[in-house]
Amino acid sequence: MIRLEDTTGSDISRAINEERHRMGAMATGMVMTLIVLTDEANQADATQAASFAAQEHPMRILVMIPRRGRASPRLDAEISVGGDDGPGEVALLRLRGELSQHPGSVAIPLLLTDTPVVTWWPHDAPASPYETTIGSHSQRRITSAMASTRQLVALQERIEHYHPGDTDLSWTSITGWRTLLATALDQPHGKILGAEVSGQRSHAADHLLAAWLQSRLKVPANVIATRGPGITAVRLITTTGEIAINRPDGAVAKLHRTGLPSATIALPRRTTGDLLAEELRWLDADEVYGETLKAVGKVGQGRLELPSRAQSGPTSGKKRGTKKKSTKKKAAAQKPASKRKKA
Repeated sequence: MIRLEDTTGSDISRAINEERHRMGAMATGMVMTLIVLTDEANQADATQAASFAAQEHPMRILVMIPRRGRASPRLDAEISVGGDDGPGEVALLRLRGELSQHPGSVAIPLLLTDTPVVTWWPHDAPASPYETTIGSHSQRRITSAMASTRQLVALQERIEHYHPGDTDLSWTSITGWRTLLATALDQPHGKILGAEVSGQRSHAADHLLAAWLQSRLKVPANVIATRGPGITAVRLITTTGEIAINRPDGAVAKLHRTGLPSATIALPRRTTGDLLAEELRWLDADEVYGETLKAVGKVGQGRLELPSRAQSGPTSGKKRGTKKKSTKKKAAAQKPASKRKKA
């Protein structure tokens, strides 16, 4: 660990290059720069998650920690190259005084040349990440509505200020559910009439999954509040029965289909490092996420009220036809014998 106090961006860059040279490693293996904007209370968890992702994506990690106050402008840094933090580079940068209001002026000179830039806000993301200095320099902007104390408020901000390249780890957390549901629908099934997502109250992931089902299947989708943890069940209502996935413990799910044996499937809740590593696998805009955000406002609450199969299924039409035929026979039987013979 290299510690620099009251330093500058050029001194930090020089220290990183010297440490790489001393270790006999080159910076050409870095595939991107990840900027993490966090506070002192959450910087340890955020750095750990970013370092975990660096094992899959070698990169330069700049952890920006603004420390607002009346102190004079000052920049302190802690630098680590390789070692326990993975094959990348980690620089913890504490910005004090007025400098804390301008993290972009510190981060931009430290970006790797000719490589993509990704910015992650583990907590308290700005309402419009793209309109920030660092966000406008980033190919991808990652937020974490699920880390907010008011997740649905944070999700609404993502909807109102979405820009191509934005994504949220609440969306990433439902990848397993989306994959399992898509696999289940590969099998023959009746016409889908509606969908229900059960999950923790005021949970952003519940609403995103319901909105995804609604936008993809073109059916109404509702959210049902439970105690969690996270999403606990998804139920698809079809004309031939139900397709249900239940995960009450946050680890193992059971897939139930009407008329077929149940299946047990591993569906654990993933760590922040896993979610971040998944988002860093591609750097183009996530169009499906953008389309899903548009459908969040159409998601309903509580149990769906759908017509019964007796009213909408194929069986009801058959009964009506049978009844009509029997009525004609009865009327013919009541005619005089002479008229029946003539006919």
